[in-house]
Amino acid sequence: MLDRFNLQLPIIQAPMAGVSTPMLAAAVSDAGGLGSIGVGATDASNARSMVAEIRAATTRAFNVNVFVHKSPQPDSERESAWLATLAPMFRKFEVAPPKVLRVIYKSFLEDEDMLRALIDLRPAMVSFHFGIPSAEQTAALRQAGCFLVATATSLDEAQAARRAGMDAVVAQGYEAGGHRGMFDPNTPDDCLGTLPLTRLLVRHSGLPVIAAGGIMDGQGIRAVLDMGAVAAQLGTAFIACPESSADTAYRTALFSPAAQHTIMTRAISGRPARCLRNDFTDFGQETQRIPPEYPTAYDAGKALNAGAKTAAHGGFGAQWAGQGAPLARALPAAELIAELAREMRT
Repeated sequence: MLDRFNLQLPIIQAPMAGVSTPMLAAAVSDAGGLGSIGVGATDASNARSMVAEIRAATTRAFNVNVFVHKSPQPDSERESAWLATLAPMFRKFEVAPPKVLRVIYKSFLEDEDMLRALIDLRPAMVSFHFGIPSAEQTAALRQAGCFLVATATSLDEAQAARRAGMDAVVAQGYEAGGHRGMFDPNTPDDCLGTLPLTRLLVRHSGLPVIAAGGIMDGQGIRAVLDMGAVAAQLGTAFIACPESSADTAYRTALFSPAAQHTIMTRAISGRPARCLRNDFTDFGQETQRIPPEYPTAYDAGKALNAGAKTAAHGGFGAQWAGQGAPLARALPAAELIAELAREMRT
């Protein structure tokens, strides 16, 4: 895989939607890794613009990630109950909650414009989170020359990815920050850690394995390579880079005691996701109410965070981070890549 993308280092920057930027992706690729952008939470027009920005900054390969979640079914009763549960917090910040909740972005499974954009743009890698694309989408992207990668949290998901024609699989351990890549978030989660999941997929998935979750330094990268992974994917490690779009509250929280207490929560978006402990995750632990499906619940979460930020309160953001968060470093992306490479050699 390294030869295919002309990588100098087996390091992939995770495509953190809302954090990764074209500038970050380009800097990582220029430094010898594989940069990534997440376009799952935007539309095809913005995806085209983001890819154009990367290509204006680097000639090297990069990854584009999309979300292939099952589209939510409308449930007005559940959505109204969730808004009523959040109402006291909206009142606290003197902002009105949404009157109704929207499906704020499409699944790639239903987004023909995004498929056409990726076929036209032909990024070196296209990766998928929350599931696998249709057979028709897979064939079209393969015809366009894209290397296809799916995220898996279990052997069953990895084997489904292989049967669907994926070229590689990301072994996402339970330590990982951000959304769990589970194909169905309502099925039991075995919560496999990065190390056992990586070995399991190396031995039995039949695909090259990219290890992800809790990897923050060169020693961690070397450990998963020794276990048979072809590369390591790091997300939390890049949040504090100046090229990321993480806001001040997010960066401050990353270097606070909250980093030692990451929480898996559904409250923010409707799907399990690992976040720095904050007021929103505390609410999620306390409430007995089940949020609407993803990404409908995210409409309320984003509105609440916007209201809180207007009141100079940073405790309601989607401050995604993995269990390795206390090891974060505030370095420019190129310097971080160089440091990771040095640690791998030590």
